[in-house]
Amino acid sequence: MHMEEEGRMKNEEEEPLSPMARLFQSPDTGMCNIINIGFKSKMNPDVVLHALRHNVYKHPRFCSKLSENGAKWIETDVNVEDHVIVPSIDPEEICDGGQSYVDDYISRLTMIPLDRSRPLWDIHILNVKTLDAKAVGIIRFNHALGDGMSFFSLVLACTHKTSNPDMLPTAIPSVKRRSTVSHRLKKNDWFLRAIFTIGSTLRLIWNTIVDMFLLFATMFFLKDTETPLKGRANVRSNPKRCYHRNISLDDIKLIKNAMNMTINDVLLGITQAALSSYINRQYEQQDKNNEEDGALLTSYPNSLPDGIRFRAGCTVNLRPDIGKPSMIGPFDEAPVAALLDLSFGWDRVPSRFNLGQ
Repeated sequence: MHMEEEGRMKNEEEEPLSPMARLFQSPDTGMCNIINIGFKSKMNPDVVLHALRHNVYKHPRFCSKLSENGAKWIETDVNVEDHVIVPSIDPEEICDGGQSYVDDYISRLTMIPLDRSRPLWDIHILNVKTLDAKAVGIIRFNHALGDGMSFFSLVLACTHKTSNPDMLPTAIPSVKRRSTVSHRLKKNDWFLRAIFTIGSTLRLIWNTIVDMFLLFATMFFLKDTETPLKGRANVRSNPKRCYHRNISLDDIKLIKNAMNMTINDVLLGITQAALSSYINRQYEQQDKNNEEDGALLTSYPNSLPDGIRFRAGCTVNLRPDIGKPSMIGPFDEAPVAALLDLSFGWDRVPSRFNLGQ
């Protein structure tokens, strides 16, 4: 009986990492997520520490560190003061450059690895006024703890409403994915449904074959065009810089409904348009430099070369339901498997650079 209890305690204290989690925590990868949250008032670090002391032990990943070989989670005691960082900031030195200070702080943060001798997360409190907030909270965690959707839902589950501190926040709405079969086709006879199923299956097989061919071609000879956006061999050691813009969700929905697409499609189009504008300015600057050196400068405003091949990695949420309403509740009632889920895929997306008129 004693041996059984000892074995059960050992299993609870040491949990093996999933293959995806082992990839994210490896020193060569070290992939981290950074969540930047703006607040309408100054943050009180004592309130954050008080909340963490009462909740951190209710979640296994918050109080688990990696084993020496990075293959298992080991439960450990957590000193929340080591995970909450409040840098000393001189308001007179920053003046109106609060947003630049936050951007520089996050950029420096991307170059500092997490301490592997303790749980792989930390919180940074910046009581700096930016364009959109009076204070900024930065949450950094290793991707092995969970993906962005699950972790942000977990953060939301830790909060309460300001109008009623005893009430939990409104649950994230659960949205079913759109069906590929139209409602009218479902009502038709079995023959049309069979034709649609066979056609969809053949298209899936064909797309899979093409994707596999492009994957192997990329590994051996099909490379992206040399552009200012393409990373060099030592790109991992370069500091990262994060920029953001606030856009109206109503405008996004207006475009979505007008063009019969998803919000992600609209955001991907905006991203490609921004990248096209950026890389066009880079080539335009090169053309101006060539003109100064005596070369002929084209009179066309579009400086993009023809036939640019540029592909980007895009994460895809694989959950059947978009949103996790079951996470909004006390930690003790939240399903741990859902909170720690790494339910996402990775796809290569070809980016088309084009300047619209």
